[in-house]
Amino acid sequence: MRRSYKALLGLLALVAVVMATSVTAAAAPNPSVEKGTIDGANFVIEKPATWNGTLVLYSHGYRVPGSKFDATDAGDPVTAGWLLANGYAIAGSAYSQNGWALQQAFHDQIALLDHFQAEFGRPQRTIAWGHSLGGIITAGLIQLNPERFAGALPMCGVLAGGVGVWNEGLDSGFVFKTLAPEPAAAALQLVNITNVGFGPGSNFATSELVLAQEQATPAGRARIALAAAIADTPGWFNPGLPEPAANDFAAQEMNQFLWDSQVTFPFGFALRAELEARAGGNASWNTDVSYERQLNRSINKSEVVALYKQADLDLEADLEKLADAPRISADPGALDYLVKYIVFNGELDQPVLTMHTTGDGLVLPQDEQAYASVVRSQENSGLLRETFVHRAGHCAFTPAETVTAFRTLIHRLDSGRWGGTTQPSGMNAAASALGPGFNTLDGVHTTGPSFITFHPSVFLRPFDARDLEEGND
Repeated sequence: MRRSYKALLGLLALVAVVMATSVTAAAAPNPSVEKGTIDGANFVIEKPATWNGTLVLYSHGYRVPGSKFDATDAGDPVTAGWLLANGYAIAGSAYSQNGWALQQAFHDQIALLDHFQAEFGRPQRTIAWGHSLGGIITAGLIQLNPERFAGALPMCGVLAGGVGVWNEGLDSGFVFKTLAPEPAAAALQLVNITNVGFGPGSNFATSELVLAQEQATPAGRARIALAAAIADTPGWFNPGLPEPAANDFAAQEMNQFLWDSQVTFPFGFALRAELEARAGGNASWNTDVSYERQLNRSINKSEVVALYKQADLDLEADLEKLADAPRISADPGALDYLVKYIVFNGELDQPVLTMHTTGDGLVLPQDEQAYASVVRSQENSGLLRETFVHRAGHCAFTPAETVTAFRTLIHRLDSGRWGGTTQPSGMNAAASALGPGFNTLDGVHTTGPSFITFHPSVFLRPFDARDLEEGND
């Protein structure tokens, strides 16, 4: 009863705050805007005429090399408008490099904070936030520079750290390549990729060709499902469609195929080369990995068993083939680079609220479990709250969900406690109260808020500061 009462109080408080602040949005004057370049990194700062003293520093996600270096200070214009209308200054750097540019982002974002402080004075508090790669940058910023930030909101973030995430990607690619039919699969490069790019004849193009061939047969689809299970790729792809039934294995595999062909294979078979060039070699390994054990721990094991049976395919024989296949070792120098930029140590000096969709096949919701685990090891769980949105897609949040998450973090900073404000019922009510203009995906499709109670399964290839202490590299 007491817990329900606290949850109700948290719900009412959060709804009241959101409704009150949303009323002020229409009357806010235009903010001042500054654009410039610091150490080769473009930046943008927007400061409202009546500033409340809080600066919100945005870290953007992964940009493919060759993309424009456009600075952005929010994930979407509706959220940006709400922040400015309610007195928050917002800023963001484009970083001086694209790709897996954590090293540059850490420098460039702090340089932007220094510039802001020199021009406008030290903020009363600074909040870090960001999406995807910007989520790992956000978590990295507060770990490396805890004195500069009052709180953080990593969204759909790579919170398992670079080592674990790239290892898990290698695992999936290794299973796919090892079990796919030759001769095309034999040409695939998993690491030390030299046939770079996305054009005809590239390593990526070969991977797409083999994937399409596999998708055309029952045996191939079963093996795609096995590779997906090793990486815990969800069987849900389209944010506009409902999640497939738990026993609709054909639909789940089709969605995993879509994740592979449109999202994960570009990273695994093409953009890994950018990381390798940056790190000076291959930073991933699968020595001593048991893929049978990985499958037994996967959320998708039932799907794999069913599809193998339907294809009249011997799962044990494939697992034995994987066990006997030559393994891959990491280059020590490249691994050191990826460890430095960055793995997490669980040390928090400020409140952190994360947000993740449950059907994210690029950055898994299991990343949240890995982050919570290392935070718990340092007895900092009281500073961390993780929220989940029941939806497919990577970073598929509405402005209403984003604003509500932000206001939840502000409530924690103002009150010193979370209370019941992270309960899904309260967050959904607060998001709904923002109105239809905020409850849209991509500014087009209207959808209701979908916060949900969710407990992600264990991240299958964890690597954090504890592994460094144990020498497990």
